[in-house]
Amino acid sequence: QVQLVESGGGSVQAGGSLRLSCARTSSSYTMGWFRQAPGKGREFVASISASGSSTAYADSVKGRFTISRDNAKNTVYLQMNSLKPEDTAAYYCAVGRTYYGTDRLGDYIYWGQGTQVTVSS
Repeated sequence: QVQLVESGGGSVQAGGSLRLSCARTSSSYTMGWFRQAPGKGREFVASISASGSSTAYADSVKGRFTISRDNAKNTVYLQMNSLKPEDTAAYYCAVGRTYYGTDRLGDYIYWGQGTQVTVSS
């Protein structure tokens, strides 16, 4: 049974920070964060390999967001700094079917329910 639970979303002003958490993850698989704004498709944000040794980021968030995982706690995090209004979206964590990481939407097989992030100007 896989049930991902996201938390940590909220409303912040531009330039602020939030940390998202994804609980009940599996330490044997890649984990990813995606986001979806109203009227847009689901967009890759970041991924981390099963061991946590490799990470990847979308160009739009590189240098501002950091993905990490604590396998002992079965939790994956997304630290979001210097938030912009363009970051406003529902954020989803997901389980990838690879060990070393992937940024392809089709490689993710389990999804959480999402948590809303709203950034005001």
